[in-house]
Amino acid sequence: MKPQAKHGTTPQNELERLGISPGDRITVTTPKGKLEGLLMPRAGEERPEILVLKLDNGYNAGIDANGAVIEKRPQHAKAELQKTKKGSFLSGEKQGTASTLPKIALIATGGTIASRVDYKLGGVQPMLSPEEIFFNAPEIARIASFEKISRPFTIWSENMAPQQWAAIAEQTAKELNDGADGVIITHGTDTLHYTAAALSFMLKNLDRPVALVGAQRSPDRGSFDGSMNLACAAQYIVNSQAAEVAIVMHATSNDDYCHAIRGTKARKMHSSRRDAFRPINDKPLAKIWPDGRFEKIQAARPASSKETRGKVEADGRFEAKTTIIKAFPHTTQEILDYLIEKKYRGIVVESTGLGHAPTFTIDKKHSWLPSLKQAADQGIVVAFAPQTIYGRLSPFVYDAGRMLKKLGVVHCQDMLAETAYVKLGCLLGRTRDQEEVKRLMLQNIAGEISSRLSFEDYLD
Repeated sequence: MKPQAKHGTTPQNELERLGISPGDRITVTTPKGKLEGLLMPRAGEERPEILVLKLDNGYNAGIDANGAVIEKRPQHAKAELQKTKKGSFLSGEKQGTASTLPKIALIATGGTIASRVDYKLGGVQPMLSPEEIFFNAPEIARIASFEKISRPFTIWSENMAPQQWAAIAEQTAKELNDGADGVIITHGTDTLHYTAAALSFMLKNLDRPVALVGAQRSPDRGSFDGSMNLACAAQYIVNSQAAEVAIVMHATSNDDYCHAIRGTKARKMHSSRRDAFRPINDKPLAKIWPDGRFEKIQAARPASSKETRGKVEADGRFEAKTTIIKAFPHTTQEILDYLIEKKYRGIVVESTGLGHAPTFTIDKKHSWLPSLKQAADQGIVVAFAPQTIYGRLSPFVYDAGRMLKKLGVVHCQDMLAETAYVKLGCLLGRTRDQEEVKRLMLQNIAGEISSRLSFEDYLD
């Protein structure tokens, strides 16, 4: 006999009566039809009659369950999902072997990977708690033990600032010093590469892997990429034996494998593709499959053994008066003059060609040369990075480049402009010695400068 909904009961009361909780497989039958899937956590207290199911096709569906018939269905994934509430992400088949699984700490900061569709407003909202992230990726419980999760803040990544980079660095160092074998940081993709570069410079004596992970598609979509990215990030921690900060994301638009990309060499190259992140002037550190297959592509700084691990330190100092500007046709010197007036200490210029900016202009008042001399005289460090993205700067090919170098401009070789900005801000936060900062800008600290470039590094 087909069960009937009890008159006067609410969907939440019916869930409690049936002993159903998030992660259980259920069917919901309404006059419009029948849907089956995993019950997802609620996004808030409003509209309690709305139940959200993750369907077998990967999509989420919001259902008005008033008067609906709710049934609990048999399933096999519940053992993993239940554990997320307790902060331990061991699967049922791995229970009792916690000591043999690598220990990974998770730091959640927001972004699409930690979002959910708000079925009232119709848009994607940053609503997931750190624990709830694992409802979308229960398979990683078979890879490692996630015994510590933290959420220092929850923001979209376009709202990140150096203060947040420092907070992430402090938390990462704490987790590593407390015994984690590695750290995964979930983060929005818009500025993920800035944070990866910041951690590369802010974490001193790093001797274990740190992976930054995001998602280009939200968990309600069948094309959600965060689950596989998380699994690959866990495999990076477990198998890389690298003391490197890396971005671990889809390597292709398909769900086949990920790339681990050095944090100072990664750039978001597409606004929406799942394989948006690319290594620039570099090769990936590794190719990683979520099932554990691991192909090392280039050498990384080796991780320490458990017996020889030291103390990881976080140095989050950053000079707020650091900025990026772009050189383009008819960029007048007024931009530089404004920054000088506002007492900026560091300026990164996305320069043209091999490292140029307006110098021998027809209208001489628009030449940058007098302003650059004034900046140098006032102790401001001006660093040029390639706006071409790929390739290396050289100030010795053209007269303009030689003139700029003579005025004290630092040509940052093949360093990404975003990385140069982060590095310059970090260095200026630690010293006011202009010449020391210039020297260190050209010193390879965290893999940000390539010793040589090959044809294979272009648009890999």
